Parts: sequence; C-alpha cells; structure tokens
Amino acid sequence: LPAGGRPLAGSGVRTDAAARRGNEGDRKREMSDQIPVVEAFRVMAANKSLSDEDLHDLIRDGIHAALARHFGGPVEAEIAIQEDGDIKIVVLKEVVEQVEDSARQVLLEEARFDDPDFEVGDLIEIPVAFGDFGRNAVMAAKQRIIQRVREGERDKIRQEFSGIVGELVSGEVQQIERGKIVVMLNRAPEAEAIITWRQQN
Repeated sequence: LPAGGRPLAGSGVRTDAAARRGNEGDRKREMSDQIPVVEAFRVMAANKSLSDEDLHDLIRDGIHAALARHFGGPVEAEIAIQEDGDIKIVVLKEVVEQVEDSARQVLLEEARFDDPDFEVGDLIEIPVAFGDFGRNAVMAAKQRIIQRVREGERDKIRQEFSGIVGELVSGEVQQIERGKIVVMLNRAPEAEAIITWRQQN
C-alpha cells in the first residue's frame, strides 16, 4: 500500500516514462545530498534516544508534508529509506477522465502522452527527486523530530515525578528571574522546577 494514505482503486500500476528517464550522474549527486541528511538525523535521534524505525517514520512524515506543499495537497506516495541513507520517492496518481484532485489524479490524456496503454483507474508512478524539495522536507522532518522528542521528555518527566508529589527533591539553582528560582533537579537533569516567590516564603 502507498505509505501514509489509502490505496487507490485501479487495474494496474505503470511508471511515468518521462520521469523514469534520467541521468545516472544526477542520481548519484542526488544520493550524495540525501545521505548526509539521513546521517545527521541519525546522530540527532541517537542523542534523543529515538530508534531508527521512529527516525524513518519522522523523515517520511517530513517528506509527505513537503510533497503536499509541492503538489498542492496530500498525496499518495511510496517512500523508501535505505540503510545507506538513499531516499527513493514515488508519487502515485490515479488516471481519470476528469481531475477533481490534482495532487492524487492525472488526466487520461496526459498519462497517455507517455504510455498509450494507460486506462482509467490505472495508477501512474511518478518518481520524485529528493532535491526538488529537499530543504522543505528536511525542515519538516526536523520539526517533527523535535516535537516527538519534547513529547517524550514530557512523558518521561511526568512518569518520574507523578508518584512522589509532596516529597522533597534536591537540585541546583540555575537562575533567579523576577523573584522566581529555576532549579535543575538532580533526579532528572532535563527537568526544571520553578519555585515562585510565594513558595519561597
């Protein structure tokens, strides 16, 4: 099934011949751009205790978001992230007689420009170069990684302290601002406690 969406009904899947044709040198340069991106995300994920599976899901989310901006709406897409960091993206569109959703559909006449055997209901595969929207995909994936990490840290802190409400904990004062004391807790360094002015008296 296409990643991230419902399957489209159709009698077959064919590849857009024009999109299929390409220069091998361009493909190699594209791969060289992708691999450092994935490796950088892996370093970030390792530091934030994310698994490779979680990381790949977040990268796919980012690519789907970038594809939606690129095509003007949510798309059906197959996104494969290889172990070596190569990213392969194929957008699927249903061949129709009248387009109602340009992000998911393509006219029969347009499809037959590349392959006269296309019929209504077929799926056309459109390879998409990562470089076409690489910056947007990277930013979207990065935002999702940061969001996931923050959610995980909040859950961890909540679990750590929910059972000890009313108990004393130790920590180190980080700063004093407008009468509030910010303390880094020894039990969970990623957590900060705020002691308000009223609580100090």
